[in-house]
Amino acid sequence: MNKKLGEFIRAHRERIKPQDVGLAAGGRRRTPGLRREELAQLCSISPTWLTWLEQGRPVSASGKMLANLADVLQLTVAERAYLFRLVDKLDPNRDVQADASMRDLDAIVKAVNAPAYILNRQWDAVAWNREAQELFVGWLDQRQGKPPPNLMRYTFLEPSALSLIDQWSDRAGRLVAEFRAECGKYADQEPLASLIDELAISSTVFRQLWDSQNVVDREGGTRRFHQRGQGTLSFAQVTLHLATRRDMKLVMLLPE
Repeated sequence: MNKKLGEFIRAHRERIKPQDVGLAAGGRRRTPGLRREELAQLCSISPTWLTWLEQGRPVSASGKMLANLADVLQLTVAERAYLFRLVDKLDPNRDVQADASMRDLDAIVKAVNAPAYILNRQWDAVAWNREAQELFVGWLDQRQGKPPPNLMRYTFLEPSALSLIDQWSDRAGRLVAEFRAECGKYADQEPLASLIDELAISSTVFRQLWDSQNVVDREGGTRRFHQRGQGTLSFAQVTLHLATRRDMKLVMLLPE
């Protein structure tokens, strides 16, 4: 894996022209593109460390450093995603990179004639339709200026969730077990690490459930909600991962 990473970085370093990153193009160069020393300086890293990285030595790379490297190398969205897959790390700027696809995500949920929303890896809702917004008051009806509407924050920190979600205690326990299963090795990386710390500090119930180490696969099934003025609503939950964004999932609540 380290060898593939080194080969990838070197190949893209050699494709970048000095003038493309604000450097003088003059002087004799033994290889095309940027010198290692130039790339290291632009990324604020050690030239020796970059040399070891390109040589495939077992050196560690943080998500922030790789993000800087991707920016300087002017990687495309696909190339950037490949870089982070090679080291099995989260891209701290992933949500920023995905902004261009938000219209597509909105179109997906609006095409569903039932409550539907799309969650990213940390279970922030990145798109939802009117039906979902009307069902999840206190979550998907948030206004601008607030943090992204996160399902875990809503479930454990929003009082209205207790009355809306049928059998809240059982559902909360399963959600934490599903969340742990999906977090996996990324739980100690940002932004998941900060979210988990926040929930553990703010909710005793979440902390106890998280510490229980329970893990279950996310599955469908019947979901019931007690909505004021409408009584108990029953849905069949269907969850699908997006083909082009495996870190995102579409959740649909289909009337039973």
